[in-house]
Amino acid sequence: MAKKKTTLKDARPDWDDYFLEIASIVAKRATCLRRKVGAVVVKNRRILCTGYNGTPTGITHCITAGCLRQQLKVPSGERHELCRGLHAEQNALLQASYYGIPIEGSTIYITNQPCSICAKMLINAGIKEVVVSEGYPDKLALDFLNEAQIRLRRVR
Repeated sequence: MAKKKTTLKDARPDWDDYFLEIASIVAKRATCLRRKVGAVVVKNRRILCTGYNGTPTGITHCITAGCLRQQLKVPSGERHELCRGLHAEQNALLQASYYGIPIEGSTIYITNQPCSICAKMLINAGIKEVVVSEGYPDKLALDFLNEAQIRLRRVR
């Protein structure tokens, strides 16, 4: 059986795969012990900012301090206030704010579906679309995004 010749078009990822792959690379910087998440904010196919989950600047990383949520056996998607870190989406929004980057009308690519807290922040930041590669156990987040008419797509 003859092998199909690979063309340049076949070798290039589509835009969703491209930005989600970048988000997965960003996630490698995460310092969370439970889940590594990356986020990339994009407008007109240009990256505006990125974020990964981890502690604020100047705060001891969970890798060193340990995870209170793990110690207390808090299920994923619950009691977010018992965490030293910020979520990837939060860090991306904060980076945009810190550097004065307008993100209204942009798309955010995230390795995981946002939680309800992040969903509310994305709504108020003017994000128009959320593209994820994996889910997250937070139905309320989906309800918020749906009610705010923000498109959520799961790719991969």
